[in-house]
Amino acid sequence: MEHGRGEIGADGTRLLRRHPDGATAPEGANREVHPAVFVLDSRGRPLDLCHPARARRLLAAGRAVVHRHTPFVIRLRDRAATDSTLQGVEVGIDPGSKHTGIAVFTERDGNRAGTYSIQLDHRGGRIRDKLSARAPLRRGRRSRNLRYRAPRFSNRTKPKGWLAPSLRHRVDTTMSWVGRLRRWAPVRAVHVERVAFDTHAMSAGKPLEGVAYQQGTLAGYEVREYLLAKWGRTCAYCGKQDVPLNLDHIHPRSRGGSDRISNLALACIPCNQTKNATPIEEFLAGEPKVLARIMARAKAPLRDAAAVNATRWALWRALEATGLPVATGSGGRTKWNRTRTGAAKSHTLDALHVGHLDVVAGWPSTVLVVKATGRGTYCRTRTDKYGFPRLRLPRTKTVRGFQTGDLVRANVPAGKKAGVHTGRVAVRTTGNFNITTRHGTVQGIGHRHVRMLQRADGYGYATHSETRHRAAFPPPPEGGGLHAGGNR
Repeated sequence: MEHGRGEIGADGTRLLRRHPDGATAPEGANREVHPAVFVLDSRGRPLDLCHPARARRLLAAGRAVVHRHTPFVIRLRDRAATDSTLQGVEVGIDPGSKHTGIAVFTERDGNRAGTYSIQLDHRGGRIRDKLSARAPLRRGRRSRNLRYRAPRFSNRTKPKGWLAPSLRHRVDTTMSWVGRLRRWAPVRAVHVERVAFDTHAMSAGKPLEGVAYQQGTLAGYEVREYLLAKWGRTCAYCGKQDVPLNLDHIHPRSRGGSDRISNLALACIPCNQTKNATPIEEFLAGEPKVLARIMARAKAPLRDAAAVNATRWALWRALEATGLPVATGSGGRTKWNRTRTGAAKSHTLDALHVGHLDVVAGWPSTVLVVKATGRGTYCRTRTDKYGFPRLRLPRTKTVRGFQTGDLVRANVPAGKKAGVHTGRVAVRTTGNFNITTRHGTVQGIGHRHVRMLQRADGYGYATHSETRHRAAFPPPPEGGGLHAGGNR
């Protein structure tokens, strides 16, 4: 056996690990790799991804320039796509209600190798909350008999395929990033997990068959009688009996709670009035046992499962409209693939394991977290709780050439804030900006020290390490040395 970086086994094959006698990893779980770099030709057309070391050499030699900061994209000066042989990449998507995993990988005969991972954080919850807060204001204006426009009653029909704004946002942001990846990489096919949740069976907490699907939770009950039997005719919070009991929303409706039977409890009048719209976690902060008992009785909401069910067909149709081959896979197939390769559970690794595959040679060690932040608001006035204006914002969003949300780097030579600060900027008309970095917010940095890295595009960027599984990546032997994942 030859020792060193290029070890050779007894059968003459080259081994992937320096210490072949260590613990064996499951099938396919070979190694973690550095995230690849997107490459464009001289005319901005996508080429195959390259290793970060090669990108550094190209930049140092002057053969390439930085096209985009995050995700990192370079553009070659002396290469055209027509003069290159492209292998192409494929994209895997694991859609979710709050997070969507996107994996870029190469595939040959069922053998996949991950090259880039993205976790897309949606803001559907914030959209829903803002629409809920806007609804009573609009309803009040309609009922005040202040008709400043002609009544509209005949144009309220929703078009076919309509989705609520919070759900449409999930589809649009996912498709937006698929389109970006197509501009930066030669995407050949898309794999998407199209999963369907049986919300009725999930609500019942048991398998259902036959006529059981026709009987809901309240089969044979009225709502109040069902709750009286469920909570033992006692107050869920203080345990009082033989007192008037009201229906209470465990998760307040004003904070996104639903009217489902699993979100209703019985409360005496004092407890109901004291709790009001306070979250139950704050109301019972001093009584953890009572909180645990109530949450154990209340079932988990099915909002996330319903969101995935509502958007899965819309996402599939949008992907089909791109003209790329679209392959679908079930959630059970994805889990089986992860079990074979020894991969941990995460959105990005699920996206890498969607559909039919034989072996996964490796996946990126770092995940780019893309958070949908929006592009601000058209409203340039801030109001108090009564709706009266209390603060007027500048009419223009640009200050000294910068806008809130731009990715910048500030090099402060001296003073309390001396150092290099890289992050998202919040502009001020005074010219002293606030920069939010991964370590916190640095306030009052002069615009003269700030340099633009990337214009705001409605997203915030961060990175974190990929979820690791001990079985997939065995620990190094005693005395250090290199192993599958590398010691960094």
